[in-house]
Amino acid sequence: MKRFYILSAFFLALNHSFAQQGPSGVAGAQNSIVGKISGVIIDSLTKTPVDYAAVSLSAVKQTKSINGALADDKGAFKLEKVVPGKYRLTISFIGYNTKIIEPITTTNSKPDLNLGTIILVPSNKILQEVVVEGQANIIENKIDKLVYNAEKDVAISGGTAVDVLRKVPLLSVDYEGNVSLRGSSNIKVLINGKPSGTMAGNIADALKAIPADQIKNVEVITSPSAKYDAEGTSGIINIITKKNNLEGISGSVNAGVGTRQNSGNINLNAKKGRLGLYANAGGYYSWPQTSIITFDRQNTNGDYNKQNGESTTERLATNGSIGADYDFNKYNSISSNLKVNWFQFSIDGFNDNKNSFGGIENAFKRMTDNKNKVISFDWNNDYSHKFKKEGQEITFAWQLSRSELNNDYNSFIDQRVRKEIGASDAINKESTFQLDYTHPFKGITLETGAKAIIRNIDNDSKVDSTDLSGGNRIPVPNRNFIYDYNQNVFAGYATLGFTVAKNYGIKGGARYEYTDIDGNDAGSGTFAPFKNNYGNFVPSIVISRTFKNFQTLKLSYNKRIQRPSVFYLNPFRNAADFYNQSEGNPRLSPEVSDNIELGYSRFIKTTVINASLYYRNTQNVIENVVKQIEIDGKTVSLTTFDNVGRNNSFGMNFFGSISPVKPLTLRGNFNVYTYDISLGQSSANLSGAENKTYFMYNAFLSGTYAFSKGFTFETFLITNSPRRTFQGKNPSFNMWNLGLKKELFDKKGSVGINVIDPFNNRKNFKSEITGDGFIQTNNFSIPFRSVGVNFSWRFGNLKVNQNNKRGVKNDDLKQGESSGGGMGGN
Repeated sequence: MKRFYILSAFFLALNHSFAQQGPSGVAGAQNSIVGKISGVIIDSLTKTPVDYAAVSLSAVKQTKSINGALADDKGAFKLEKVVPGKYRLTISFIGYNTKIIEPITTTNSKPDLNLGTIILVPSNKILQEVVVEGQANIIENKIDKLVYNAEKDVAISGGTAVDVLRKVPLLSVDYEGNVSLRGSSNIKVLINGKPSGTMAGNIADALKAIPADQIKNVEVITSPSAKYDAEGTSGIINIITKKNNLEGISGSVNAGVGTRQNSGNINLNAKKGRLGLYANAGGYYSWPQTSIITFDRQNTNGDYNKQNGESTTERLATNGSIGADYDFNKYNSISSNLKVNWFQFSIDGFNDNKNSFGGIENAFKRMTDNKNKVISFDWNNDYSHKFKKEGQEITFAWQLSRSELNNDYNSFIDQRVRKEIGASDAINKESTFQLDYTHPFKGITLETGAKAIIRNIDNDSKVDSTDLSGGNRIPVPNRNFIYDYNQNVFAGYATLGFTVAKNYGIKGGARYEYTDIDGNDAGSGTFAPFKNNYGNFVPSIVISRTFKNFQTLKLSYNKRIQRPSVFYLNPFRNAADFYNQSEGNPRLSPEVSDNIELGYSRFIKTTVINASLYYRNTQNVIENVVKQIEIDGKTVSLTTFDNVGRNNSFGMNFFGSISPVKPLTLRGNFNVYTYDISLGQSSANLSGAENKTYFMYNAFLSGTYAFSKGFTFETFLITNSPRRTFQGKNPSFNMWNLGLKKELFDKKGSVGINVIDPFNNRKNFKSEITGDGFIQTNNFSIPFRSVGVNFSWRFGNLKVNQNNKRGVKNDDLKQGESSGGGMGGN
């Protein structure tokens, strides 16, 4: 329906005559001086742009159009070659009440007139229909990003952020919750445009702590400009949570109960005059889930290690935030927000082990008890000053972040009289200062700014051997230390954006980032101290061309870097499983990539098409590395991280959406890309995999049908191919989901049911690694089928006040996956 509105407005604007004389009877009509009339059109309720509205100019008290234009996708319009005089301006768009501004005057001394923000009010007759048709706008394709409007999706209630990201075009999420963009896990995840201390550790577990009902939308930015931090070689994922500035008091309550997981959250907003207050709190709990594990490592010398066992995982998380915005006047405003996160998960289990070393066989049972906990907060403070010149603005932001990541384990083997107790307490502290300035010139917008990130990570690791009673603890040599890691990043940037010949848009810029690193072991001598510093020049450019019938062609290039986060750097060795240990690598270098993308998008009535071709060349690729080491005469598998080489990747992505009939919307996304890595010498010695180019893919299909009486049904299917690494492959993944929602309380509430994989009680996830002198395979069998019921209720009025985006945006760290070593452990 919205596409019909846009096309109608488009043809309406085409019917306007573009006369170059002034209105008849107006003094100065024959004057050779000409100017322009401009403005921005927004919706009165949502304060979002009304794109493609028709703007008509006529003489005062007349209706015959003498000039006209069509607003762009940001609601902006411009009437050119307007001679001085008095006019009547008419703005119309189907679904809104027609807006008439009369009189408006331009003079010889001031031929240009900027009307600023113009508000259109939705028509009461159309409003109810727009609410229903809003389901068709779950996906929005913008010039610089793709937006998934999660709040309009009926099938995500009661889940977590992982469930939401699985439905976002361009993204793929495996069974553990690891996220990748166009096949690359080198991404930066932001919350409301800002980093979060929660994401400094294991990103997959952090996402599981965010209730799906708290997410408003997800932005996928594949070609970030120089204004963004250079971090994230494949792009940026920005998760926007539900935070409103509503006049009066309003809010929402959401809750979900299921056979696998449970969640709930509440949002409260209050707005009085120039002061806005908001708060939210949420929680998540997953029922204990038992996985069946099989593991087999065969060495070329005849040694082997086989394991069969079970592990039970339980997760619990809470989060909350409180904040305030205050506008001193039209030009000055401040905001402050404090967000707190807490989550933990435990993994308890056993393995029946059978191994052979040097021809001597051994069998035993190993019991483990793992506990992981993260406590973090982010405190953001922002100040914004707008100048009298429209678009000119300066902002200053300061952010303080602190996260504490604790990893504790006990390991006991039934043939021994002693057990091992390990503990790692890592504290990540960050202070960020950011200054941004925007200045509009005639037809050109300049953005410039500077930023400093002061980051410190302290890791206190202790590993003891103790008798079964827990007393008489003896420190294990070389595994008790305090490691101090400092990383300071200083950056400056400038971008220019302008339009050429009306149909061409260009935005180019450059950013320079200087990184200074030092790490040292506080006295134990376990690790040698080191220092490292480097500078990166990061250019970017985007050229877009618009055509008739709402077609856009975009070509972009940017350079990106990916610094490893604490998840990759933490040297603590997790030896809960003696034969399969893991640790981080504090000497990792950042990844650097060059990215080129050619994209095409088009609206055809009720159809949306988005297609792109892309190329990515990445240096110093960071991957999991599995190698064998000798401990006490036994061959042990150690998983860590390393810069393994250079990867050249070509890819193609296609997304389409169509509504063949009014109540039905079908959507699909398909992404295929290559993995072709050139290994460094040290990595080549650790790999037994074939050196060739691999093709991988991820895809989804979904359908939504809006029935009468407030019922909506949705189903979607996800499938991902196995993901290659330089040593082997990680498991493939697929999932089928069905959801049904019924609106209640005059559309202020809803109740729904979600079913995941109704015909698969359990799923198997197999991986295979070929290394130097060994082949390793393992399989995880986990419960998968689930049924959940969810409820939501919204209260308060609908008078929305505009909320400017401000604040710190740290986009500079490679974030952790749930597989492999490092801090989280397994």
